[in-house]
Amino acid sequence: MKILEIYQFLDNLSPFDLQESWDNSGLLVGEFSQDIKTIALSIDVDEALIDSLENDTLLITHHPIIFGGLKQLEFSKYPANLIQKMIRKNISNIAMHTNFDQTHLNNFVAEDVLGYKVIKKEGFVAYLEINEDFLTFSKKISKAFDLPHVRCVKCHDMVKIAALTTGSGCSLMKSIDADCFLTGDVKYHDAMEAKSINLSLIDIGHYESEHFFAEILLKHLKNLGLEVIIASSKNPFTYI
Repeated sequence: MKILEIYQFLDNLSPFDLQESWDNSGLLVGEFSQDIKTIALSIDVDEALIDSLENDTLLITHHPIIFGGLKQLEFSKYPANLIQKMIRKNISNIAMHTNFDQTHLNNFVAEDVLGYKVIKKEGFVAYLEINEDFLTFSKKISKAFDLPHVRCVKCHDMVKIAALTTGSGCSLMKSIDADCFLTGDVKYHDAMEAKSINLSLIDIGHYESEHFFAEILLKHLKNLGLEVIIASSKNPFTYI
């Protein structure tokens, strides 16, 4: 099957036109005319992942390896060092980022991982009915994402409604209409802002909340008749 056919399948599943203007989803490495027999799925690209893949593999990732304006390919620096290894092994890459967040990832995490029903969806934000005390709810979140500890801003003893944005969603904080916001990459000043607007906050981690990408996509790609494997990159953070 050619990459173009796979790309069209993915576009029907989660239209690339839905991606944000700053995003870079789509075919990033390779050419549409290439024939593919094996697809690998991962949240990101790292060196160990590339080393583990067979030549001529199509790697479908959540995060784009080429994100900002790439002005040069100096092979001793990121991401050129990884792109060079991919080209040597003829590994192609399609990224499905903010389009997939909106169509699949947030809903899956809310319902299949956390076990709460989505009662409203607004772009990247899924709203969930909770009706639990904050401590009970935060412990459930910790267990669901296998977090070694939970970083929280507690503004309410009870959580009636929670909002969820996987990955990094603190830029959406001002628009959140809920008791508690679940998202990753929470910085100190994000926590200060949440406290000032009386919004409880739980940091669910970036990798921890988005590594389900491969699991979700695998279910859809099984019908293509190709070998599809989950070969996920590792979390760059180590907790000691």
